[in-house]
Amino acid sequence: MNMIRTTLSAFIILTAPLGAFAAQSLDTDQTQHHEKMGVISASGATNLSDLEHQLSTKADAAGASAYEITEASGNNLLHGSAIIYK
Repeated sequence: MNMIRTTLSAFIILTAPLGAFAAQSLDTDQTQHHEKMGVISASGATNLSDLEHQLSTKADAAGASAYEITEASGNNLLHGSAIIYK
């Protein structure tokens, strides 16, 4: 019983914060309350949702708490850029 409780506790601790640290998408008005970290880009997306997911993943990997998509363009394959914030 104690082993099950320990295993379950470890699972909850390790998986619970995964969504809590994902970078948030911001609009221009919201960015004034955040410190700029840099710029990221992504390419090869087939739709806007995929492009946003790629940019969000890169923002998370850079340790950003938020990002603002500043550019998205392309025909069959999209590319875009975003400013990332602390």
